[in-house]
Amino acid sequence: MKSLILILFLTFLVTGCSTKKEVFEEEKKEVKNRMEPVSFAEIKGFFEDDLNYALEVFKKDCQKSKKYEQFKSVCQKAQYETDGRKFFIVNFQPYKLYDSNSHDEGTITGYYEPLLYGSLKKSARYKYPVYKIPKNLITSDNANLEGYKSRGKLVGKKIVPYDTRKEIESNPNNPNLEVIAYVDDKFDLFFLHIQGSGKIQLDNGKLINVAYAEQNGRAYTSIGGYLISQGLMTKDEMSVQSMKKFFANNPSKMDYIFNLNESYIFFKNSNKGATGALNTVLTPKRNLAVDKSYIPLGTPVFLNTQNPVSKQPINQMMVAADVGGAIKGEIRADFFWGFGKDAFEYAGRMKEKGKMYILLPKN
Repeated sequence: MKSLILILFLTFLVTGCSTKKEVFEEEKKEVKNRMEPVSFAEIKGFFEDDLNYALEVFKKDCQKSKKYEQFKSVCQKAQYETDGRKFFIVNFQPYKLYDSNSHDEGTITGYYEPLLYGSLKKSARYKYPVYKIPKNLITSDNANLEGYKSRGKLVGKKIVPYDTRKEIESNPNNPNLEVIAYVDDKFDLFFLHIQGSGKIQLDNGKLINVAYAEQNGRAYTSIGGYLISQGLMTKDEMSVQSMKKFFANNPSKMDYIFNLNESYIFFKNSNKGATGALNTVLTPKRNLAVDKSYIPLGTPVFLNTQNPVSKQPINQMMVAADVGGAIKGEIRADFFWGFGKDAFEYAGRMKEKGKMYILLPKN
């Protein structure tokens, strides 16, 4: 196979944490990838997909991606198009992705927008806080914060890294912490941190959206990897559902294992549903989280994978609109399933093989 090393210079969004969130700063970044040009006829399922719907999703994400030189022209053209098949074929060249070992398959996982149950008041049931950005969290290029994503706090006259998950949770009376709501399930709260946004059904009947606001600067550690390494769960057993069952049966292990992940996410109230790193509302089953070192945000990506439950093929056009701390590599993506019980079931179980084709503008 003859591989093509494509080097793209583009304006991009700078990752600000280990979850699906980016800080909007424009700068130049070199994106390298291993890929090979193909024809649309070589992409399995391309002509069978609902490409008109895919075009609408692309237009939605163009609201933000059009600011980048690479997508400026094609986003302008998209405004006046209604024929998705014609639009993608005329304006894009597809490339099949390969990893550094020339393999064309990678791992496709899933994510979702979780629903938690909570209250504005702390009680015996609702006792786990969803915090806003701490009043004492600062961002600085101080040398003491190297390796901590420039996040820290001032202690006396010294800037130090911000508190770990364990330190935050062991000090509930910290005057620097303000609560959005209290929820009733610690496991669900932990996974809200991983997903980066979600909904809380309050006991007063109101449904609120919470979105990523900041992070404590600490590195993300996978608790799933720990469970496997300790023989508490096998790779084949691993899913969000199986982890929830494990902790329900072993509540005494929860705090120790959760605290292995020192990363902690702070939230804000939002009037929008799940929003990706591109800062557009995510479309269920049509948006992906990717490693933007290989795939620029805003890029159409045709995906070949399968449903984790039914095992039915998924061959459809997606748009890269999000990032994730665990999403690293050329052929690596997180499939957004949306909100609700079904989304949780699919996302929690998804770890499928997949092939990816990125579509780059011809001009």
